[in-house]
Amino acid sequence: MPDTFKAILISRDEEKKQSVAVTELTDADLMEGDVTVAVEATTVNYKDGLAITGKAPVVRRFPLVPGIDFAGTVIQSVHPDWKEGDKVILNGWGVGETHYGAYAGHARVNGDWLVPLPESMTAHQAMAVGTAGYTAMLCILALERHGITPTRGPVVVTGAAGGVGSVAVSILSRLGYHVVASTGRAAEETYLRDLGAAEIIARDELSGPAKPLNKERWAGGIDAVGSHTLANVLSMTSYGGAVAACGLAQGMDLPASVAPFILRGVSLLGIDSVMAPKPIRIEAWRRIASDLDHAKLAALSTTVGFDGIVQAAHDIVEGRVRGRIVVDME
Repeated sequence: MPDTFKAILISRDEEKKQSVAVTELTDADLMEGDVTVAVEATTVNYKDGLAITGKAPVVRRFPLVPGIDFAGTVIQSVHPDWKEGDKVILNGWGVGETHYGAYAGHARVNGDWLVPLPESMTAHQAMAVGTAGYTAMLCILALERHGITPTRGPVVVTGAAGGVGSVAVSILSRLGYHVVASTGRAAEETYLRDLGAAEIIARDELSGPAKPLNKERWAGGIDAVGSHTLANVLSMTSYGGAVAACGLAQGMDLPASVAPFILRGVSLLGIDSVMAPKPIRIEAWRRIASDLDHAKLAALSTTVGFDGIVQAAHDIVEGRVRGRIVVDME
């Protein structure tokens, strides 16, 4: 009999009612791909929470193993870039949405989707960063390309106690930025200051309808919230500043004015982590390995086992999660 491994499987019946179950799979059950990886660690991201709870149409084929990122060891490969024993990371590319994902003992994927695990990081550490932290670094790289350096002024991070926000605050502060952290959870002030936030502002300051232009408060921003929050961040960005947008926790809408763009020359930088080209991914992980204080990973992450994934998915959608959740698959 072939070896089996546990997996979470999302299914949908004829009435389109979604169900989530733990099952046993074999390598023969996996989808097409030229590299098979033993999954050592994964995470629970906000998108994973939406997939498992069914609160948004993240899953686009059924049945499906969810989980949009993982780190592990290659156990079989016919791809020229990878051999048995290689340590790899995967983020995005539709894995956990249209292709069987991380919440299984093994994953078979296209080798072009993989990047090498930095030598200075373990699989667990890489998933303490995960897609959320990798996305945060993509945002930081975009701000740097636009010339938003620490000398330009403060940078605001919305949803600061979440996964993207926590990593963004930590890296930005280490790079010398004055970080303004926006959060709806006042109890997390000590946590955010320990990560390096210089100022804490209440989510309510940004979550209502925005004026076309407001007082200039920061040179740049990283926004994982969208909707009115992003509109307010833009209205408060100083002349020639830029905001990197990567999320929609408040909503997909953007009820904003063109005033920040045409009167202050503000730029809105869209960040996509799912289909980002491989060279950008490799650069992001190189910078994560060098610029993120690995000692802070323990402070911004908690660890659960495979059996904790479903509950963690519900918790993250309900806003009960601080920082990052690492899933130890071993």
